Amino acid sequence: MITSEAIEYILDAVLVMAVLMAVISPASPLHGMQHKDDVGPRVRSEMVVSTAWLAKHLRDTDVVVLCIGESKDFYRSGHVPGARMVALDEIAVMRNGIPHELPDAQILKQAFERAGVSNASRVILYGERYGQLAARAYFTLDYLGLGNRAALLDGGLEKWKAERRPLSTDVPPVTPTNLQIMLNPAVVLGTAEMRGLLRKRANSGNLTVIDARPPDEFSGERWSKEVSKAGHIPDAANVYWMDNLVSAENPVLKPVSELRAIYRRAGVGNGTRVVTYCRTGMQSSFDYFVAKYLGYQVSMYDASFYEWSREGRPVEKSASAGK
Repeated sequence: MITSEAIEYILDAVLVMAVLMAVISPASPLHGMQHKDDVGPRVRSEMVVSTAWLAKHLRDTDVVVLCIGESKDFYRSGHVPGARMVALDEIAVMRNGIPHELPDAQILKQAFERAGVSNASRVILYGERYGQLAARAYFTLDYLGLGNRAALLDGGLEKWKAERRPLSTDVPPVTPTNLQIMLNPAVVLGTAEMRGLLRKRANSGNLTVIDARPPDEFSGERWSKEVSKAGHIPDAANVYWMDNLVSAENPVLKPVSELRAIYRRAGVGNGTRVVTYCRTGMQSSFDYFVAKYLGYQVSMYDASFYEWSREGRPVEKSASAGK
């Protein structure tokens, strides 16, 4: 016969085991001393679509595929069937001697209207330079208040071709649209705003500035093209934009856990405001895209190091890039 003392002993043992299992469980917040920031904000998975998804939805009436290119040759040599071309110089212009600046919002609006983008469109972007130009187009749409309707094709045309999916040289007929835009000026910074943020950073401590250029340009070992100084904005971290990708041969985004680790090493955490820059705002468009994809609050310094150095602002050099 089991005594009441034995039953009490058994129940105590079960309770102890349950507590121990909760502590060592992977779902437990104590597992591996996991910090809340190890998880990070919600990933905006809607910002990326796979080639398989696009192949399945290519004929959906609301899907608009845009090919972003520097020249028409990239588009003419073979594009995703039904894709419309938007030239880079329609969305990034020379202004005040600085390359790749955002033109007037009405000019941007008209560029996407000519491509048939409406407020009901699901815009899928791909383009030259392993998705860099597509990321620039995403940043532009985000500035126009249309980022929630846009996504990058993961792996771009490179992956589409590698999978032997169909290509076309036909130019589809496009009916111009009438877009309604709502500017999102917080995503783009000028030099004065950048200086103001850097002054406030000493007190707030929640700003991370990320330079998207190659490590040797960031460190100052090599000068960026046509800039006035070598080095980087003081206290910036380096996340070379190509490091977001698996490889040049397979230019898909790295897994979220790897991307999160890259940006955490650069000083990005929950509640951190991120500002990206590069030479002229092209490479930093990709870091902008990835930081937003990871769920962080992000802006881009569009005139970037080109204007910063030209105005004689302070710069730093380092023996090796990164933090």
